[in-house]
Amino acid sequence: MQWRSAWLKKMMLLSAFAMPAAAVAKEKTLSGTQHLETVVLGAGCFWGVEKRYAALPGVLNAVSGYADGAGVTPDYRAITAPQNKHNPHNHAEVVQVTFNPQVVSLTDILQHFFENHDPTQVNRQGNDVGTQYRSVILTRSEQQATVAQQVLADYQHLLSQAGLGRIATQIKPLQAFYPAEDYHQDYLAKNPGGYCPDHATGVRFASSPVASVDNRILLQGQQILVIDAPDCPFCVQFKQDVTDAYQGNIPLHTRRVSQLQGLILKTPTWATPTLVFLQDGKEVLAHQGYVDAATFYRLLGAFKLGETEAFRVAFEEGTDARFCRQYEAFKDTPDGVFIDKLSGAALFDTQDRFNSGSGWLSFTRAVPGAVYEKPDNRHGMRRVEVRSVVSDIHLGHVFADGPNGLPRYCINATVLEFQPR
Repeated sequence: MQWRSAWLKKMMLLSAFAMPAAAVAKEKTLSGTQHLETVVLGAGCFWGVEKRYAALPGVLNAVSGYADGAGVTPDYRAITAPQNKHNPHNHAEVVQVTFNPQVVSLTDILQHFFENHDPTQVNRQGNDVGTQYRSVILTRSEQQATVAQQVLADYQHLLSQAGLGRIATQIKPLQAFYPAEDYHQDYLAKNPGGYCPDHATGVRFASSPVASVDNRILLQGQQILVIDAPDCPFCVQFKQDVTDAYQGNIPLHTRRVSQLQGLILKTPTWATPTLVFLQDGKEVLAHQGYVDAATFYRLLGAFKLGETEAFRVAFEEGTDARFCRQYEAFKDTPDGVFIDKLSGAALFDTQDRFNSGSGWLSFTRAVPGAVYEKPDNRHGMRRVEVRSVVSDIHLGHVFADGPNGLPRYCINATVLEFQPR
């Protein structure tokens, strides 16, 4: 027991020298009053790892940093330098996780660790290649090391059952932890545009299963697939900016990386969100990472409309031919609303429609809040353009010569669909 006590004191002392005084004082206070534990984990780029641990119930703090290397005090430029890419003594990108074991156990923390990256990869995670991206568990006690070895063995059994390879994760005593530069802390929360890496194998412990899904609907016709991940801020942003407002008639589905069985995909799925447009279960078009609403609807337009007049009108500010076929189909429809062909948002009501004799659909007003107007001085004319608020596609123009002093919204029929009331 004496040697164990000495080993623990050594580990605490080394860790203390590696942290700012304020951080050490805070950790001592928390550990003494709340019986907290810390463990240091490397699972590839620390941005996503930090975000996922910070979201776990029972985790009080997750700090990005460097550990398990030799030489001078590390910084980001040094560990990512080309000459260190294959350096076995390079520091690893890690996250120091401080947690309350009465809320979340070390076993739970480590199960989360193995489930949320690919521990069979050596010195890499996906496209991030180098010794700094190695999979490593750095323990603070023999007890932590024993738990880590058991969880690793349990996960190896599950991986082998799934036909996957050997775990490359190293388990070592922590020598020192160096917090990363301030701009790396909470990086994903500070940079709201991009993607979260998800290199998970899809193999999970029985205590934390991912709900199985039936993908048969994705094998039929046109479908939109969004691949997301838990605790991915870009996925949350994409949902808020795009999918929450989407009401189009091509169904939109959300899946995790481990729930893509039966689909034929060409685009790598490790970046979340990843947007995939499917035809009968096969990828037609895809985009990795966050996109705003305008970009999403342009991609959807290419998928749904193809090289048609409707695409030219919507995205190249074109104009339907007078008395076109779509106009003839829509000019006398029964009571209902005309909706955005891509987003499904209601734009114009038949109650506001009138026959202007112009050969284009005409309305005295739009559905409140559905469109916006902007000056259009192209082609030597001064006009006011009308665009959809949700999808930002071009709809037509508005003029001041409507009936009874009202406006005349002159709208292209090819970018609309009709929905009976």
